[in-house]
Amino acid sequence: MNILILGSGGREHAFTLKLSESSKVNQLFVAPGNAGTSKIATNILIDPTDFKAVKQTVLEKDIKMVVVGPEAPLVNGVHDFFLVDNELKNIPVIGPKKDGALLEGSKDFSKQFMQKHGVPTAKYKSFTKANLEEGFAFLETLEPPFVLKADGLAAGKGVLILNSLQEAKEELEEMVSNQKFGEASSTVVIEEFLKGIELSVFVLTDGKNYKILPSAKDYKRIGEGDTGLNTGGMGAISPVPFADEAFLNKVEELVVKPTISGLQKDGIDYRGFIFIGLMNDNGNPSVVEYNVRMGDPETEVVLPRIDSDLFELFDGVANQNLDTKSFSVTPKTATTVMLVSGGYPESYEKNKEITGLENVTESTVFHAGTTTKDGKVVSAGGRVMAVTSFGDTIEEALKKSYASIDKISFDKMNYRKDIGFDLV
Repeated sequence: MNILILGSGGREHAFTLKLSESSKVNQLFVAPGNAGTSKIATNILIDPTDFKAVKQTVLEKDIKMVVVGPEAPLVNGVHDFFLVDNELKNIPVIGPKKDGALLEGSKDFSKQFMQKHGVPTAKYKSFTKANLEEGFAFLETLEPPFVLKADGLAAGKGVLILNSLQEAKEELEEMVSNQKFGEASSTVVIEEFLKGIELSVFVLTDGKNYKILPSAKDYKRIGEGDTGLNTGGMGAISPVPFADEAFLNKVEELVVKPTISGLQKDGIDYRGFIFIGLMNDNGNPSVVEYNVRMGDPETEVVLPRIDSDLFELFDGVANQNLDTKSFSVTPKTATTVMLVSGGYPESYEKNKEITGLENVTESTVFHAGTTTKDGKVVSAGGRVMAVTSFGDTIEEALKKSYASIDKISFDKMNYRKDIGFDLV
């Protein structure tokens, strides 16, 4: 079977590598892909949100399954586009339709969904420019820190956590009145701050059945000790030591089951991944957010730990028989450390030649923001690559990742040297 993967990051490189291990897969195509995917698949230089170009590729390359990596094509309705096209409608898309993608596409929708179906989450209210004064009044009822979330997609940057009431009011006005995050912040969700330790749990569902994938914890801040600006993610660890069997059983009963049954009750035929961002407060889970795809860089530690054939799992999603598919996970720990461009998450330079990749033997290097230029691998984004390693402990896996990083070089390369600092 020929498969098309939409996206260009570390998550898509991880999908490509895992699917390449399956005997059922013939050719893999990645659109647009990166320098890493080009080594194990064929890159197609199209925009994943250009559905006409996607259709042309699917027909030309005899694609029989499409796996959607990033959120934008899902929120824009790529799955729906396939279903209404006579030439595409029988080709399975791994990723929800537009109605299901609202779980990530609209923070207000997802909070309403959680309330309706009894999923534990922080109390909240939504505000626009029209009721800004009510937003100010609601902020006054909360204890700091104050959490402001742009309702729409803001490339992972639409969440502000502020300690000052005055600053929270100013930022709320900036978001709804002056469109700080563009159209995404025309509506803003204000919610109470959840205390505890964050982690993520990933679910793959065919709309009726589900598999709970390994848990992971990522590190969003650019600076060591979780300081500085938010990023797309600087590293991740799986499994999460504090997410023991008792806690994960609670997550399944209180969060996963009501989420899956809630989608069914609402008539949403959801086939794909649900990323559940959680807060563990003294052993009690609360949902921070849903995403409708795998996280990045969490994918780079979650997928390598899955021993099962990923294609078989996707086939189960497509045919709604996921419950019949075998599923196993290695007990080993996986860690990943993200190498980023100097200056990221603010302005940074691209086209920096990356050397030393051929010397890495103990880790897997997942390319994120890379491309090939004149036969050389060069940087093409803020987050450049994720270095993933296995170990019996977090310390052992991290030691391998950092030893591998010592062999890689590009101008102004930056990374956090303390991934997992709060877990070891």
